[in-house]
Amino acid sequence: MIELDALTKRYGGTVAVDGLTFTVKPGRVTGFLGPNGAGKSTTMRMIVGLDRPTSGAATVNGRPYAALRSPLRHVGAMLDASQLHKGRSGYAHLHALAETHRIPRSRITEVLDLVGMSTAARRRAGGYSLGMSQRLGIAAALLGDPEVVILDEPVNGLDPDGVLWIRTLLRDLADEGRTVLVSSHLMSEMAVTAEHLLIIGRGRLLADTGVDELIDRVQVGSVLVRSPDSGLTDALTRRGASVETDATGALTVRGLTAAEIGDVARDERLALTELTPHRASLEEAYMDLTREAVEYA
Repeated sequence: MIELDALTKRYGGTVAVDGLTFTVKPGRVTGFLGPNGAGKSTTMRMIVGLDRPTSGAATVNGRPYAALRSPLRHVGAMLDASQLHKGRSGYAHLHALAETHRIPRSRITEVLDLVGMSTAARRRAGGYSLGMSQRLGIAAALLGDPEVVILDEPVNGLDPDGVLWIRTLLRDLADEGRTVLVSSHLMSEMAVTAEHLLIIGRGRLLADTGVDELIDRVQVGSVLVRSPDSGLTDALTRRGASVETDATGALTVRGLTAAEIGDVARDERLALTELTPHRASLEEAYMDLTREAVEYA
């Protein structure tokens, strides 16, 4: 479990993280989302002790990261897959980490197999593609068989097969009862991978919620409507709806539910040939929630 209590980080007059308080629970994949500059990477760095909080606290299973006797066995993190010694092989990189915690060499072989890097393990890391570096970074995060896994943008550089693999891996780790925190800018991927979301903007917590709950709460859905009667647009507008018409004559209606649109058509004696609700996507809900928190518009 990861717990943040009023976690704050200032750089001079800039507040990068502003009083974050939340809990990342085990047994589910938690997505950590926010616009560029929202403070996600800084928060993750404070969790694993790479940055010192200005105030507040971050703990892993009740203890600060610096107080963990064998941190790789408790927390596995990949925050920047490019930070490798380019002259070392992938195997040598993992071996150096394993030696610091007396992790057996058999575990190095296991994680290399798990991430699909066995055949490239003896090659120098300087020749790895971005996707290969990502896989090696994930192998390093899993090396100590940790209870808590933190991954920053793990699907960067991965091909479609790799994206499917990381999606399955994250779910499997959560199903094993581990705490999984993963950041991403790919809303479509978070929609099918994460069960819970933490969304921040300008360093502040905007949402701590399930995926479905966020979509249901942020009212950005619409209804596709078709009618042979041209008077429907005016009738819906009078009821406060926003109506857009495309080249085929179909209406995209916002501000009224499908049932309410049906009531309007009945009251006005107007025919309907299609009435299809469109549930907001996670991307639409996320954009609606973070619209005022974008740093670089």
